[in-house]
Formats: sequence, structure tokens, C-alpha cells
Amino acid sequence: MKSDRAAVTAEFTRRYQEHLAVFERSQGLLAPTAALAEAAISVLEAGGKLLFCGNGGSAADAQHIATECTIRFETTRKGLPAIALTTDSSALTAASNDLGYEQVFARQVEALGRPGDMLVGLTTSGTSANVTAALVAARAGGLATACLTGRDGGEIAAGRLADHCLVVPSQITAHIQEVHIFLGHLLCAAIDDAFTDRE
Repeated sequence: MKSDRAAVTAEFTRRYQEHLAVFERSQGLLAPTAALAEAAISVLEAGGKLLFCGNGGSAADAQHIATECTIRFETTRKGLPAIALTTDSSALTAASNDLGYEQVFARQVEALGRPGDMLVGLTTSGTSANVTAALVAARAGGLATACLTGRDGGEIAAGRLADHCLVVPSQITAHIQEVHIFLGHLLCAAIDDAFTDRE
């Protein structure tokens, strides 16, 4: 039992060191994240809203960040308009059935997005077809665009489909997602700071 625990502890230590190394390599994303936060705050100040989308764990992160914008992050302030496009099961299944899964987010962007809003896509690979389609639809609809991704940024980074593209320097999905939620929390903290104590 002790040897098993020792092996598990060693594995946890290895993973922890990998996690720290990815965060160290991600320091270069702090300034781009500040630029994204500034843009998102400008959208909200002008009366626009933030839309978030992603698949799997990235869908959970999209919902997490949207909720902290709408409800609160760390401080008490007014509610702010943010929508996760991953939460309406009727819309998701209807779009998948009628239009194909690649259009599940794009169709909602077309319906809910307005010029001056912002779409934030999350995809660890940068190649998720439905997130890519949503960014294209957002650009066509006059929305600002942002993407949190990883690896080499995929076609989203290569095609410059996002005004703000934050590429986490890792090949490991879990580590990319860990940095994504940290960057999302930085975004939420900046939004809190901007809107706390406003009437």
C-alpha cells in the first residue's frame, strides 16, 4: 500500500510540475488577456453583451465564465449580459438535427448576436468546426471576436478569425483548459473592477 501511495504521489508531483511549467510559459498571455478584458469592458459599457461557446470541458468553462459575468465573480456589482451558447438543449439539438453540429453556435450567434457584441470561443485545439463557424458568423454580424485556444492555435489562429487570440503553449488538453479558466478569471476580475461601485 505504501509503495502504491508513493507511486501515486510521484505521479501527482510530475503532473504538478508540468502544470507549473505551462503557467510559466503562459506569462506572455497576460498582456493579450488585458487587451481582451479592455475590449470586453468596452462592449459592456456600450450596452453590448458577451457570448461564449465551446465543446466538452470548454463548454463548461464557457458557462463558468458567463455565469461569473452575469452573477458575480468576487465583488458585488450589477449583473452584466453574458450568455453561454452551450446551455439551451432544445437549440443545440434542433440546430444539430436540422443544420448539422457545425452550425450549433453560428446559428445562435446569428439569432442573438448584434453589432457591438463580442463572441468568445474556447477550443483547446483551435480546430473545432462549430467554434470556427461561430467566429465567422460573428465577424459577418459585426461582433468583436476572441478565442482561447492551445497547441499551435489551429486554423482559428492561422486564419486570424479572432480579434483576440490567446494560444496556450501546451499540447496537453488538460493543461490548456487549466490556463483557460485562469485567463477567464482574470477577465472576470477586470470586469468586476470596472463595474464595481457604479450606479
